Amino acid sequence: MANGPLTKTQLAAYAQDGYVLARGFFSSEEISLLKRAAKEDKALDDHAFSRGDGEGGRVRLSLWNHPGDSIYGMFARCRSMVESAEGILADEVYHYHSKMIMKDARTGGAWAWHQDYGYWYQNGVLAPLLTSAFIAVDPATKENGCLQVIPGSHALGRIDHVLTGDQAGADRERVDAILTRLPLVHVEMAPGDVVFFHANMLHRSDRNESENPRWSMICCYNAARNDPYKDAHHPRYTPLAKVDDSAILAAGEKRFADSASDVAWLDINRDASATKLRRDPVQ
Repeated sequence: MANGPLTKTQLAAYAQDGYVLARGFFSSEEISLLKRAAKEDKALDDHAFSRGDGEGGRVRLSLWNHPGDSIYGMFARCRSMVESAEGILADEVYHYHSKMIMKDARTGGAWAWHQDYGYWYQNGVLAPLLTSAFIAVDPATKENGCLQVIPGSHALGRIDHVLTGDQAGADRERVDAILTRLPLVHVEMAPGDVVFFHANMLHRSDRNESENPRWSMICCYNAARNDPYKDAHHPRYTPLAKVDDSAILAAGEKRFADSASDVAWLDINRDASATKLRRDPVQ
């Protein structure tokens, strides 16, 4: 069963570094169910879209707003996850959105350096009181494009973002300067590990040049007190009904063909977060 919520020591590490890696957060049985459900889910594949990385590659992902009662929803709504987010943000939280990043072997594109708040600022979210929980579905290694972070960068505030391909990328001159003062960490993960990171944490990933896929599910939470002041393509405050961690295995007993039947898929035509930014002049 899920091994959470985060401890006081882990919460302190998050506050200092802007992220914390919780190894073995989900059991092998739980993550195997998620992996099988995702990779057999036709609806997930049908709703996938891609974003150019500005380097000739493309990142494929599916994104949904409300978690529902599917196995995806049980991961996002389970007490270990939600109470970890509540501990981080010191408040009631709600589900801002979740996504499955499908970085396939040899074809999965890169993500440019960015802060999630660089996108979400455009959605009427006044403060960076959000956190993301990155769940490793496949092993994540340097070879297949694992997450990279700059510890401490969350304390630098929101950085200007411009379009890099179809992605919002942080001002590269400033990122290069930051990297002369702060370290870069490759977050290698085993299936079931979860890394929680701050909305202003600078992060990126390389293209997947390996023979192994690197799928991951990311659940994003917003503090209830940080309700956006205007409507956007991600939801305003919506009460989140927590479930016991045992609900994950119970959801796995359902037919995988029905796993995404109640997911509120994002209409990508409404996703204007990146399109409101200026184009990087060097691209």
